[in-house]
Amino acid sequence: MSIGTIVLLVVLYLVFKAMGIDLMQVLDSGTSDGSGYEQSEQHTLPRSQSGSSNEMTAFVKTVLAETEDTWQGIFQSQGRAYNDPTLVLFRGQTRSACGAASAASGPFYCPEDQKVYLDTAFFDELSNRFGASGDFAEAYVVAHEVGHHVQNQLGILPKFNEARQHMGQAEANRMSIRVELQADCFAGIWGKFTQQKGILDAGDLEEALNAAQQIGDDTLQKRTQGYVVPDSFNHGTSAQRVKWFKQGFDSGQLSACDTFSGPV
Repeated sequence: MSIGTIVLLVVLYLVFKAMGIDLMQVLDSGTSDGSGYEQSEQHTLPRSQSGSSNEMTAFVKTVLAETEDTWQGIFQSQGRAYNDPTLVLFRGQTRSACGAASAASGPFYCPEDQKVYLDTAFFDELSNRFGASGDFAEAYVVAHEVGHHVQNQLGILPKFNEARQHMGQAEANRMSIRVELQADCFAGIWGKFTQQKGILDAGDLEEALNAAQQIGDDTLQKRTQGYVVPDSFNHGTSAQRVKWFKQGFDSGQLSACDTFSGPV
């Protein structure tokens, strides 16, 4: 490479940097490090947020690794193989095998590509808008979406998605609540194993329970529109979400998470 070419590249780098574009970040976007974490290629985090972004990335990678340890052990004890999901962090918007995703979508799991999608801005909303702050509140969100991956591995999610095609909206919502509450219960199981490893600090469980309380359908509807419409619920009430997370946490058993039999 000639000196002139090097000078030109340096000039271009400085020009782009002055425009707020970090070429190094752009080149690094869309990669996976093999640890189950993937940076979305659709949107690179602004350089001004790189410090907090790095901390958040390290945190969710740690949470993801802990869920993998938990579910690999549980599946192995039952003679099953657990295939780890991939967690995709993005900011603004991205695409998944289930379609487009944006901040308005909230965290979600796509069974088609077995990836958990999380807009990093959601953690800010969780704390500032929903009043659910704390590391374990954020960990609960990740563990809940991983719970959907567990359902997919167990064949529960495919059966629900197939049956939903023949349901009316009200019936589909009622069944969706049971699916979501089971994912809460599975998140609680992960919390139990985390506690047994001595990782939880004082107040961590309360942070998760508060998060479940704050993002219940009834609480969210009261906050956003001032009244509730039970027929439109699809994740469960605050009381239900707290109940099932705690049931998974207290028992640590898959058998305790049967949300499809009896009342929820």
